[in-house]
Amino acid sequence: MFPVVILAGGLATRLQPLTIPKALIEINREPFIVHQLRLLQRNGIKKVVLCVGYLGKMIKDLVGDGAQFGLEVDYSFDGSKLLGTAGAIKKALPKLSDNFFVMYGDSYLTCDFAKVQESYLAQKKQALMTVFHNEGQWDVSNIEYCDGRIIKYDKQDLTPVMHHIDYGLGIINQDAFVYVPENEVFDLAKLYQLMLQQNQLAAFEVKERFYEIGSFNGIKELENYLANSIPNS
Repeated sequence: MFPVVILAGGLATRLQPLTIPKALIEINREPFIVHQLRLLQRNGIKKVVLCVGYLGKMIKDLVGDGAQFGLEVDYSFDGSKLLGTAGAIKKALPKLSDNFFVMYGDSYLTCDFAKVQESYLAQKKQALMTVFHNEGQWDVSNIEYCDGRIIKYDKQDLTPVMHHIDYGLGIINQDAFVYVPENEVFDLAKLYQLMLQQNQLAAFEVKERFYEIGSFNGIKELENYLANSIPNS
């Protein structure tokens, strides 16, 4: 299985008075990152690279080298200049293989990672985005998707025919990062849009809903899911 890079540099600013990294928010009496890493290990992942920023040492002190989770965990720190999500990944490229999964530090994704990887390899494009038929139910739908293809992806320019959403799991080849400038802020969403323009963005539709901890309601939903589905999640 490809390694996974987790964008874990975000703080829980929408969850004030919490001022800790989202990865350390307590979910069912354990830090969220613990649940994430167990999920990845169950999916056959062997290596994880955590892109961390302010207070990232707190995450490293907790997780260490990942051995306690049956994983190899490495770290890429933002440094003094924030580079955006794609910029942070570009900085981490020396720690990653040619192809790798990308996910966010506040997402809990119950899809089959092996099937996503299989689809990526079959479609032979530089990047793949997982999509979910959302219909505005759990967040704002931002993708036009038809016949297995992404027609449009835009978080700002929304249209009435956007019924799908970026599920939060992607696979990217290192070559795609030629489009990301050195030492400049660059967002992952923009890189996906460039890949789409170049006909280099594959799609895989997942059927399982996503969970997130970016809101109090999201935390409650995830806690309920974990309590009723997976022991020691």
